[in-house]
Amino acid sequence: MTDDVTRAEVCTAACADTWRDAGCVLASPIGLIPALGARLARLTSAPELLLTDGEALLLAEPPPLGAERGAGPVEGWMPYRRVLDLLAGGRRQVMMGASQIDRHGNQNISRIGPWDKPSVQLIGVRGAPGNTINHTTNYWVPRHGERVFVDSVDLVSGVGHDRARRAGARFHDVRVVVTDLAVLDFTGPDRTMRLRSVHPGVTPEQVQQRTGFPLAVDEVAETRLPTGEELDLIRRTLDPDGLRHREVPA
Repeated sequence: MTDDVTRAEVCTAACADTWRDAGCVLASPIGLIPALGARLARLTSAPELLLTDGEALLLAEPPPLGAERGAGPVEGWMPYRRVLDLLAGGRRQVMMGASQIDRHGNQNISRIGPWDKPSVQLIGVRGAPGNTINHTTNYWVPRHGERVFVDSVDLVSGVGHDRARRAGARFHDVRVVVTDLAVLDFTGPDRTMRLRSVHPGVTPEQVQQRTGFPLAVDEVAETRLPTGEELDLIRRTLDPDGLRHREVPA
């Protein structure tokens, strides 16, 4: 990496950028790096973002990773029924994980293998269908590889652009995939996956080698580094214990 900036910190800034200027919406980040990114966005580029303790409390200030319970003042109460209201009304923005994802953005978190005899049972579709047809959805993949980026997912949990188009899902808004190697979007031909940027030290060829389908590639930028202010917030305020490096090793 450049100077002493770690890959985890680059990924954190990339995740934070997915909430940039989001306005007054509920952030639902899944995973350490997305959680850190949402908190960083709240303190920088998205000051109106709503953050919860993971249960039912709205937090007035973003807490450090690992200190969500009882960390700082609370500004509101949000029981689960209110979350469902926000979801249905499009006032939520989530960053989910993906056990599999294809070139159109169809995501699988349910099972691996054929329908009648799966080899791996995962967590089920959970809220992925509702997320992907009602509000902005992005994805975080901490280990970019061919087992995740597949030609065809074994089961559709989150809805991709091809299926949303056929179903007329007018509120469908799947935008970006951030991984430990790159940032990808869906601005390729027919809304397929495109390589937007590679993290410092990574080449486009390395990303393609670890992807199970051809990526759309035009001008590939280098993923931006966190600013000095962002690094200070990450290291001193939001993750002083360095938990980010458990998900993306330094």
